[in-house]
Amino acid sequence: MFRNLVTSFLQHEKITTTDSKAKELRPIAEKMITLGKRGDLHARRLASAYIRDSKVVAKLFDTIAPRFKERPGGYTRIVKLGIRPGDNAPLSIIQLVEEELAKKEVKKPAKKAAPKTAKAAPKAKLAEEVKAEEAPAAEEVVKSAVKDPADECEASAD
Repeated sequence: MFRNLVTSFLQHEKITTTDSKAKELRPIAEKMITLGKRGDLHARRLASAYIRDSKVVAKLFDTIAPRFKERPGGYTRIVKLGIRPGDNAPLSIIQLVEEELAKKEVKKPAKKAAPKTAKAAPKAKLAEEVKAEEAPAAEEVVKSAVKDPADECEASAD
């Protein structure tokens, strides 16, 4: 059964089947594509032993495998469709991945520059002290700008 599924999958590059069959088909199909990437005679014979149609084997080695030459794995995708109306079996589509694999650049965290001389450290401390002195003054301005409505109420004067 899986030989026929793999043959149909590689022939059409996308098939609709149940979830469980698609999950079982994925590793087999990826092994066949890996054999196609190897491209030697032994790999072609191993693929021919599993895939019964010689045209599909030729398609695997000539067209499908070269598309995934730079990709290290993950050639297939399973998309869940829903439930089949007849027997409530969960359906999904298994298909070949078409988009190009983009290599991610690793970002290195920026290092903080340490003070090179002893003169730079006192300047940094002085700047922190000035900011600390300005902060309470800013709080006092905010407190004086906010008025309590209870202070203006005439009823509290009694």
